Amino acid sequence: MEPPPLYLITDRRAVADGNLLHSVAEALDGGARLVQLREKDLPAAQLLPLAEKLRRLTADYQARLLINDRVDVALACEADGVHLGGHSLPVAVARDLLGAERLIGVSTHSLAELHAAEAAGADFVTFGPVFATPSKLPYGTPVGLAALAEACHAGRLPVYALGGIDRNNLAAVRNCAAAGFACIRAILAAKEPEPATRELLISWNRDGGNISL
Repeated sequence: MEPPPLYLITDRRAVADGNLLHSVAEALDGGARLVQLREKDLPAAQLLPLAEKLRRLTADYQARLLINDRVDVALACEADGVHLGGHSLPVAVARDLLGAERLIGVSTHSLAELHAAEAAGADFVTFGPVFATPSKLPYGTPVGLAALAEACHAGRLPVYALGGIDRNNLAAVRNCAAAGFACIRAILAAKEPEPATRELLISWNRDGGNISL
């Protein structure tokens, strides 16, 4: 996988105008090319229609869509893969169901979890929370930049920094050798997600020049 720099994770409760699809569309306009549908409280009967709408939307931008946890929903909406957590199906089982071509991302919070994800055959991981953030309070104390840097050099998988990422700390995150950054509120809680996305991507680029996706 050649990772795009930005991994957008959904949370409809964080959306400034209450319209998740509209905000994701604006993020795609701004350059987002990897989206995870993460609405863990929705039952499959409500999640699938939303996933199908996002699948059509992301396809219009040639962007990839991953479904959090639900392999069945990912298959039903023909998503590009899944993102698994600590209580999800094992990576090997998900791979058997999804096949070799679809992506599998894994949430990790320690080097041990990162190594386990790599050994199991994940395509990439998120690592964090790097900084304090409301959405990651259940995961405990932020790991910080030193732990992120260690994780980014610990294996072969692309590592996305997760947790409290914004324009003010992007340079520090990139200096840790992260493949990219995952975010929720920095985009979805913005009044204008399109320029917020574009500014994040420009900030990620060292020279502030053209965005390469």
